[in-house]
Amino acid sequence: MPRLSSSPCRGPMSRRSFLEFGAVAGGVGLADLLRAQTAAAASGGGNKETAVIFVWLPGGPPHMETYDMKPDAPSDYRGAFSPIRTNVPGIDVCELFPKHARIADKFNIIRSIHHTFADHGGGHKRFLTGRKPATPTGFVNDAPCVGSMASLDLENKRDTGGLPNYLVLGSGRVNSVDTFSFGSAYLGKHTHPFRISSDPNGKNFKVQNIEMDKSMGDRLDDRLTLLRSFDRLRREVDSRAAMTTMDVFHDRAARMLTSARVREAFDIAQEPVAVRDRFGRHGWGQRALLARRLVERGVPWVTVVMENPYQSGIKQPKTGVYNWDSHAVNCHIFEDAKIRFPIYDHTITAMIEDLYDRGLDKKVMLVVTGEFGRTPRLNHQTGTQSKVMQPGRDHWPGAMSMLVSGGGMRTGQVIGATNSKGEEPVEYALSPNDLWATVFRHLGVDDTRNFLDFSGRPMPMLPFGKAIPELL
Repeated sequence: MPRLSSSPCRGPMSRRSFLEFGAVAGGVGLADLLRAQTAAAASGGGNKETAVIFVWLPGGPPHMETYDMKPDAPSDYRGAFSPIRTNVPGIDVCELFPKHARIADKFNIIRSIHHTFADHGGGHKRFLTGRKPATPTGFVNDAPCVGSMASLDLENKRDTGGLPNYLVLGSGRVNSVDTFSFGSAYLGKHTHPFRISSDPNGKNFKVQNIEMDKSMGDRLDDRLTLLRSFDRLRREVDSRAAMTTMDVFHDRAARMLTSARVREAFDIAQEPVAVRDRFGRHGWGQRALLARRLVERGVPWVTVVMENPYQSGIKQPKTGVYNWDSHAVNCHIFEDAKIRFPIYDHTITAMIEDLYDRGLDKKVMLVVTGEFGRTPRLNHQTGTQSKVMQPGRDHWPGAMSMLVSGGGMRTGQVIGATNSKGEEPVEYALSPNDLWATVFRHLGVDDTRNFLDFSGRPMPMLPFGKAIPELL
């Protein structure tokens, strides 16, 4: 598989000078961000109409307070909330999810995915790469995130009209690709996601590096013309052809900078007021809406990080925590849920209903999950912020629950089951890889492919895992 060389190219310019020149022409780092591996399969096509919205809940949501409640378990297991019936017999959800209850026929709940990595870093890497991480802690990937793998496979199968084919709408807290293990490891930085960390709910929301004034546009045209001249000369002397597609990548960067279609896709202000209100006037809701705009316009993979609900004027109490990491030292799990869960309930169901209303439910698969569940048994500790004894749950990769919707799948199902205390799967045990095999099947991604790792060894996209038949 061709790889970009880290040594100087044998052309009229050094590699460093060449890239610096490109940065001036197209915005610092933009061409590198959009560059993709040219060895991606050009045949096979994939499903050109499909997309995935992947909602990531970092910290680990509590399965026994969300989608796998155990009302008959002992009191130190079952928690403070009760399950409520939904519009599908046999499916119950938390009482704080009344909007879920009305549309359970439009989603599925998976209760039997599990793994063995209980640290946040290890859990992120295990869940998001399809591999057991070499180190159980830390967030820097030693294998590519599934989004990067899909991005590379789809690069020559999809024309997104200048839009990136893999985006992450971040939490607003940070914008590092390694914060949530979204890195691409040996696939290279060119398969990192295009990241947007600012809050789409903000009055002056703007995506950086996709706009320029007319004078800058004229200068860009001049520089691209000159750059192509250098490229032609370089190709004549670069016998290794290690950078023969640099012109293509700079053209893509230029398309992002000059395309009205790209600017329009990110312009959430074009959405009607009623639609914006439907999603919720907060960071989670508006990121979900922006994700829908992007997949509607041809982006195949958008990750939405729903981490901190205490934004957009929503005040965080001393009993709350910014993410889903509901240790007793971090938060009062039930008091935090009373604020967090209604926002989550509103956002997720608004997105599901909007996809169905627009006829996108067959094209777009929605996946909502965190890296693991929480300990079935409650514990009590003094809160760091509250300074009082409060309940919480710790990390538990042995059981977790997630929601999937759309994707043309049969919905209104519960897949798998845990034991009476929510400790482990007792029916239809699955791994994260089975989920990703299902997602890849929906996208038309060839998950039998091999990629070369840092040492040049072929590494399978997914070392194991099969698509879940009930979701096909």
